[in-house]
Amino acid sequence: MIAAAMAASVFAADLKPVDEVSYPKVVAAAKGKVVLVNFWATYCVPCRKEMPQLVALAAKYKAKGLEFVTISADEPEQAKDAATFLDKAGVPAPAYIRKAKDDDKFVVGLDAKWNGALPASFLYDRTGKKVRAFFGEVKIAELEAALQKLL
Repeated sequence: MIAAAMAASVFAADLKPVDEVSYPKVVAAAKGKVVLVNFWATYCVPCRKEMPQLVALAAKYKAKGLEFVTISADEPEQAKDAATFLDKAGVPAPAYIRKAKDDDKFVVGLDAKWNGALPASFLYDRTGKKVRAFFGEVKIAELEAALQKLL
């Protein structure tokens, strides 16, 4: 039991860096699955508040092909705090930390309507096409309805 719990833990070293170049590869790696990408940070109260609901939703739909990806917008020196939060919240891997060379280009490249404010979630269909963006704390019922159309 302890070994299983340890295996599920997220450590700061497990937070893989993601930037403008690698982000599309993260989404493409889950081709064939519906992908929900959540941008969050430890300093963001709404992010921490919605995370347990997102984790529950991810667990509910994992068997139907949902891949849940988290990307921390914390600074590199906060990676340990981010990993600790993810572990306590029971967030499954994969987990990333944003290390963009140019934050503005990264944000606009994801969605021209996004100003970088957190939390933000992006929903991709099984082909890797972005179908929805949710800015601010997501209404779980709205997100679940969008998911059900894709799964």
